[in-house]
Amino acid sequence: MRALRVLIPTLALAVACSTATVSRAQAPSEGARVVPVSALSLKQSFAPIVKRAAPAVVNISSKRTIRQQDPFWSRFGVGVPRERVEGSLGSGVIVRSDGVIVTNNHVIAGGQEITVALFDRREFNAKVILADPRTDLAVLKIDLPAGEKLPTMSIADRADVQVGDLVLAIGDPFGVGQTVTNGIISALNRTPDREGDAGAYLQTDAAINPGNSGGALVSMDGDLVGVNSFIYSQSGQSSGIGFAVPALVVRRVVETAMGGGTTVVRPWLGARLQSVTPEIAKTAGLATPSGARIADVWPNGAAARAGLKQGDIVTSVDGAPVVDAAALNYAVGTHRPGETLRVGVRRAGGEQALSVRAEAAPATPARDEQVIAGRNPFQGATVVNLSPAVAEEIGIDPFGKSGVMVTKAAEGAARQLGIQPGDIIRAVNGREIRNVRDLTNAVVTPAPVWQFTLERNGQPVTATVRT
Repeated sequence: MRALRVLIPTLALAVACSTATVSRAQAPSEGARVVPVSALSLKQSFAPIVKRAAPAVVNISSKRTIRQQDPFWSRFGVGVPRERVEGSLGSGVIVRSDGVIVTNNHVIAGGQEITVALFDRREFNAKVILADPRTDLAVLKIDLPAGEKLPTMSIADRADVQVGDLVLAIGDPFGVGQTVTNGIISALNRTPDREGDAGAYLQTDAAINPGNSGGALVSMDGDLVGVNSFIYSQSGQSSGIGFAVPALVVRRVVETAMGGGTTVVRPWLGARLQSVTPEIAKTAGLATPSGARIADVWPNGAAARAGLKQGDIVTSVDGAPVVDAAALNYAVGTHRPGETLRVGVRRAGGEQALSVRAEAAPATPARDEQVIAGRNPFQGATVVNLSPAVAEEIGIDPFGKSGVMVTKAAEGAARQLGIQPGDIIRAVNGREIRNVRDLTNAVVTPAPVWQFTLERNGQPVTATVRT
């Protein structure tokens, strides 16, 4: 049976918390990592860490009302739509004493009513300050009585999490009440796409089950090292392979929200990357197939201005080794725009060090986002000019792509015809579509027959529609 990527909030699961205050636990420092040396050492307890960390973990419930009509009667245009309430429960972590909470985006996505239950069972309505589907993180805020401060969990400011480090996972699996499990960091920078930019997950064998989503992965210092997000499982329950968004990413999202931002600006290298294969390593004279090869460079982008060239192999960022393309994208993405990265590069058999300035992807051409109206196949679709900034926002490769992209297909002809977010509109009735203006001009006049071509997942799709 194939293992599945399972998001882990469920219906009717709640998180209960204790009432202790939060402060950093006394634990061995980085230089003092030790393994148990005696039977007595095996009797040591995680209780001091749990007492400090658990009160900062909260329950989050999200509800939305959906209007549905019986599919049989809808074919005859009769029947009254019925309302159905959908709910999702997960966890969250208080990161500021004034009521700022971080959780998974999929816990609250689409929610019309979001409720946070604290450790003392009080409930508060929450508002979403920032939601970022790319990182699967959301930042919430609750309004507290004047002068009240909540227990918090510090976001780890270290990047030296190592495979083998002990961690605790705190959440509410299966609605049994707040539960703490322990394990280790099993792997770093896990991603389903070695060429992509999703190499941001910590892997742990601490048991994570439905209901843990948005909960805390806690270090032996009592700090938040990750937000538990999903599992791989054949049964839908924990099999010891869980994944958490690491603290560096959590910190960036929270900082953006607290700075008034509504979108997380990710630094963009401005290069197409390829993970180093054994064949590439042999050709480049590398001892091991490790690193990210520069396959293409965006004109006048950050990589180009730093002197990176096609064929270069990036081996390190700020002294940390780069394993593959995903690891490089992740390392760049954890920096703030304006910061400088020291990049180790192998070129023509020699090693070089270059300085690259972290900066946002360029929004060229201008976004020009519009909702298409009128009697045409794209009615109800939200479209935007495709640029590196838009490509970075939605997580696609901008190289070799231009034109008009569908970002949303609301109620209307576009949705009925199966037009999807991510489709790139290439031509309408024989007219090439290069930007949003071309599209709006092409559909302004009604036509009895519409023929259009889309690009979907890199493949052309042509359709003919009669009106």
